[in-house]
Amino acid sequence: MNVAARIVAIGDSTTAGTPGFLSPLEAPPNGRGDETSQYAYWLTRARPEWEIFNRGVNGERSDQIAARFARDVIDASPAAVIIIAGVNDVYQGLPASRVTANLQTMYDRAAHAGIRVVAGTIVPYNTATADANERMRQINEWIKEQVGAQPGIAVADTRAAVARPGEPDQLQESPDGLHPSPAGYRRMAEALLPVLERTLRGIL
Repeated sequence: MNVAARIVAIGDSTTAGTPGFLSPLEAPPNGRGDETSQYAYWLTRARPEWEIFNRGVNGERSDQIAARFARDVIDASPAAVIIIAGVNDVYQGLPASRVTANLQTMYDRAAHAGIRVVAGTIVPYNTATADANERMRQINEWIKEQVGAQPGIAVADTRAAVARPGEPDQLQESPDGLHPSPAGYRRMAEALLPVLERTLRGIL
């Protein structure tokens, strides 16, 4: 049975829908551009009874996302939050440990507020160096390890959803080499959907 639920999606460009879409935070009040260029759109298509808030901002690091977590997530009182963050830290040369610390802060804040977390893995970008890909692997491995290690956390492998078959560090399709295409955002939604369904089934 389908159940109505409020879900907040918070993150950077791959939550906002870059390059095809500006999120409601970037272009108030409803966003602007090709609405199919965001995974929130495809989730809403699959589950129209869900209320999904796109709270992505292009270019933000994990610390900037964490700094607005109370305003954009907790104040909305959702049943669950999707968190995908850290690729811009990696792009700027920052260590994996900085990202995991900021992710942990967000996970803890969600738990304290009684909000379930669906953690997405960082998606690839085609110009990443070997070092950047290694830091992304470290972050994504840490994210996956949180299942079972922390209550109320589930993981969706959004990186695998958009990666080129056999080439996990390359996007399958991309309009700019940095972000998924609308088809890629649809596959992100397809990876997130069953995890969200299981998460919501346990609390609603």
